Amino acid sequence: MQNAILTTFLGGIACAIIGVFIVLMHMPFIGVCMSHAAFAGALLGIWFNFDPMIGAFAVSLVAAAIIGPLADRGDINPETSVGVIFSLMLGIGFLLIGLMPLTKSTALDLLWGSILTNTRSDVLLLAIVAIVVIGMVFFFYKEIQATIFNRTIALSVGIPATIILYCILFLTGATITATLRPIGGLLIFSLILNPAAAAYQLTYSMKKMFLLAACFGVLSGWAGLALSYALNIPSGATIVITSSLVFLIAVAFSPKRKVKQWQQKSIAEEIND
Repeated sequence: MQNAILTTFLGGIACAIIGVFIVLMHMPFIGVCMSHAAFAGALLGIWFNFDPMIGAFAVSLVAAAIIGPLADRGDINPETSVGVIFSLMLGIGFLLIGLMPLTKSTALDLLWGSILTNTRSDVLLLAIVAIVVIGMVFFFYKEIQATIFNRTIALSVGIPATIILYCILFLTGATITATLRPIGGLLIFSLILNPAAAAYQLTYSMKKMFLLAACFGVLSGWAGLALSYALNIPSGATIVITSSLVFLIAVAFSPKRKVKQWQQKSIAEEIND
């Protein structure tokens, strides 16, 4: 339980910060792609009899390294390149599951996650990833902000926007790999997206969005873990459902929703006049 509490704390922060990048860049499909890439890599590790986390990390980095250049050189929308890589990783993952001759319990554990079986080494890996993610935001905040706002303008003023974008992709892969075992390949996308999307509903400030997203991520993790303990239900799924509820509550109290309603009302009145 101590490992689970630490994992939800570290994972909630790391996933939420990565989620802010994904939400502000309007590329939510990246999380889905990376989670399936990590899952496929872990299955490769099982298939070739080496540490699944090494395989997950390697394949995630390969997927991250392909997505950016594929979009740049192919002159296509980044979401399209993400979709191509996602379909490839999804096919590889299910192919390996189908080819496994013996029990598939290990593969299913990676698919659904098991936060209560985490070891200290898993917590340490996640702590390292979380520190790197936080450090990147702290030391390169202005560069990240400029890259997210407009990559072309950032490049024109000398900011290495392409390198920053690729670093974000690599950190996305690393974060998903570190949280693959506790949360699971099918569920981790929700934990990345929901806290950041909830924070986006409540603030216009990027700094506040990082802080709120991290708080929502930790809150979702701890509340979901407590509910799963009390009700004796799967932890990963409960955490994801909790994060979804946090998002729905944020939408209900979002000042942006009220502004949008006011704008729509004003447009309707102008049309009527």
